[in-house]
Amino acid sequence: MNSTSVQRCLAEFIGTAFLLATVVGSGVMGEQLANGQVGLALLANAVATGAILYVLITILGPISGAHFNPAVTLGFLLRKDISLAESIRFIGAQISGGIVGVVCAHMMFAMPAVMLSSHARMSNALWFSEIVATFGLMLVILGGVRHHPKAIPALVGLYITAAYWFTASTSFANPAVTIARTLTESFSGIDYHSVPWFILMQLLGAVLAVMLGNILFDKPANATATS
Repeated sequence: MNSTSVQRCLAEFIGTAFLLATVVGSGVMGEQLANGQVGLALLANAVATGAILYVLITILGPISGAHFNPAVTLGFLLRKDISLAESIRFIGAQISGGIVGVVCAHMMFAMPAVMLSSHARMSNALWFSEIVATFGLMLVILGGVRHHPKAIPALVGLYITAAYWFTASTSFANPAVTIARTLTESFSGIDYHSVPWFILMQLLGAVLAVMLGNILFDKPANATATS
């Protein structure tokens, strides 16, 4: 499918908006229904996020590649699979889409449109978790692109669902998500003071994954197009 630049950016905007609406909205719903059971709220949050990723990547992937994540866009820029100009447009669409998604989630639950988060997430363990989470996400995507492109929606959705539980940070793994989540005081929020370190670790994880992926998923020199 040959999409126009406008279509690709719109797909990134809409996809990231729905992703954040799901992350924040399911967090609010989980808190309301879990009666103080944080684990149950986290489970609802994780399952909803993994499910929406499967849907969004399936329907929007053919248009833009369904990055919905500046770290993923950076990874493909480093691999020269996307131009610098388009990557800048994608990142702008992702960040603005994420903010719109948070506002929409608040409005659906009759909350103030914007609420600055006070949830501090500052520790070495959380920062290292973001390296691992983003590294794993980027590696899953690169492996899917190399071996099973049609499975990428399921691979990413399942990975993020799992990473909610095996990382101490609950796997933000996305600078656009991180920025947008500063605007919610709900279950999924993050204080803006924590954001620079989270984003730095996410970008580092993506770069490391590309470095390893170029070795691990390198196409053999003698491979044919049909193989």
